[in-house]
Order: sequence, then C-alpha cells, then structure tokens
Amino acid sequence: MNRLVGTSIAAIVGVLGLVSSSHAGWDDVIAAAKREGSVALYTTALGAPFNKAIADSFQAKYGIAVNILDLRGSEVRERIRIEEVSGRVQADVVQLSPSSLEDMRIEGSLQPLDDVPNEKNLRPPFERGPYSIPSQIYGFGILVNTRIVQPVDEPKSWWDLTDPKWRGKILSDDFRAAGGGETFFEATYNKLGAEFHRKLAQQNLVFSRDLGASERRVTMGEYPIRIPQHLTTYLALKGLPVKFVAPAEGMTYVQFNSAVVKNAPHPNAALLLINHYLEISSQLVMANAGLGPVVNGVAEQADPSVKGVIGSKLLDTNHPGNLDRMLDLAKQIYK
Repeated sequence: MNRLVGTSIAAIVGVLGLVSSSHAGWDDVIAAAKREGSVALYTTALGAPFNKAIADSFQAKYGIAVNILDLRGSEVRERIRIEEVSGRVQADVVQLSPSSLEDMRIEGSLQPLDDVPNEKNLRPPFERGPYSIPSQIYGFGILVNTRIVQPVDEPKSWWDLTDPKWRGKILSDDFRAAGGGETFFEATYNKLGAEFHRKLAQQNLVFSRDLGASERRVTMGEYPIRIPQHLTTYLALKGLPVKFVAPAEGMTYVQFNSAVVKNAPHPNAALLLINHYLEISSQLVMANAGLGPVVNGVAEQADPSVKGVIGSKLLDTNHPGNLDRMLDLAKQIYK
C-alpha cells in the first residue's frame, strides 16, 4: 500500500524528506517526522479535552508539536478545499466520519494511507481502509430518569421501547435529520428491521434537535426516557437522577476515522500521529471521556465510571452512501 519502489523514486523521496513506512521502516518514519517538527490535526471534536491530552502526550514522546483546528464537519471540509485550491495546504491529518472521508477521497483530497504499526491491534468490527483508519467511536444508548423509572421497569433492550407503557413518554433525536438520530435509525433499521420502527412509530415519539435541552428535560422529569443518548454527554450529568443503559442488542455508534490530507506538508508526522491515536494510552484517554475504543485492551483499564459500558456490545452505525435513502425511509415511517 503506497509502497515506493525503484532507486529514482527513492532518491526523490530522500530529497523531499518523505518516507513510506512500509518501504523504509517505521524508525525512518519517526526520524523524518521529527525533522518535520510539527503536525496539523483538523477535527470536529470542538474543544475536546481528550484531543489536547493526546496532543500533549505526542509532543512529550516525540518532541513534535500538534496544532489542532476544530470546526464543524462541513467547515473542516471547506477549509481543506480552500487550502487545496489556493495551493497552500496546511492540514496534515483530518478526523471525520467514514462517509465524509469517502466523499473527500472521491474529490481527490486524501492520499492513500500507509501502514501504521498499531493497526494490528484494531478490534472487531473495526478495520482500516486504503485511505483511512478508525480512531474512535461515539456510542449511543438509552437515558433513563431514575426517579420515574424503577429498576424493574428499565428498558433493557431497544425492543423494550416498543412497550405500550412508554407511548408518548420517549423524547428522541429526530431520525429525519442527519446526526445521531439518523445513525440510530439506520443502525436499528439494518439490524432490527422495519418492523421495529413500525412499532416504535406507534409510540408517538417526541422529536427534538436540541441535545442539551433534551437531556435537561429528562433530568427534570418531563420525560422518563431519551434516545439515542450519547455516552460522552451523559458523563456530564453525573450526580443527577439519570442512568445510561447500553441495550442488549448493542449500542448504535458514530465512527470517526483518521486520514492524511493530499499534499500534507508533514506526511510522516501525520502517520506518526495517526498511529499515536491507536496507542492504548491514547485510547484510554478517550475511553475515560466516554468514547469507545477501537483497539483491544482498553475497556479493561477504563475508569470505573465508564468501565461497565465502554466495552459494551455494538449494534451498527451509519454507512457511506446511505444517508439520503435512510432519511427518506425515516420520513415515510415517522410522519
């Protein structure tokens, strides 16, 4: 993958300071990355402390500074497009959903991803592709108000939400708009079938596109249940009368991958940073912030506050090319 062959190409690579990990060895990638001296990460994790912690550990280990630019997904892609058109590319690594990265690949904005050592530790169902590799996931379950819902009545599975006793009592992200709601709809439609959603639609769900307001409405007891609940934001509700439930069928999740931008000014540092995100220590930082690990050996070491759910079974996620079809289906079922 992206292997350099021939002495003439090798000579050119040597002049430019670009090193292929599979051709020259990982030690040479590290040495070239240190010569590059810095790396720029473009991400949508707005103000996320875990990114700063991982960047700090990367700099401490390799002496390479990480410059983080966090914007909304559409803004990240537009920023990279402008840099590419102007011929002044500054981005090295971009972290986005597989669907967004696939669009960028089609547009010619990514370069093939060379091998990185830590990819061997990826846990099922995660695997690398030719242009990107998983870095973290955002898991979703059920938020329950513990003052209203007694333990015996807690929904233990997604199917439990179709019980008539919850009719009119479920606050939900809107399945008919891109985001966590659409991901939940696509994952459960694919794995639980159309019948699940026909029954769930009979529950008269109350749709909301305001995440923060929805969580407050459940913590205050206006609604006993909210779906799908982001594990990361649930951790901010510590001490309030709510509980996160990881359904028996598995959590739905949003996956984020890392990729190297075409004509990245620091390609070796980019590879090194991508590999660093797959270190157990980096994955543990994210796990303790409520993000799901994509490598083995992390869940067992997680903080007690998340240890019980961070390694929970996964159901499914959204997939490239399905968005419009799934939104149309959701609009047909949830009118």
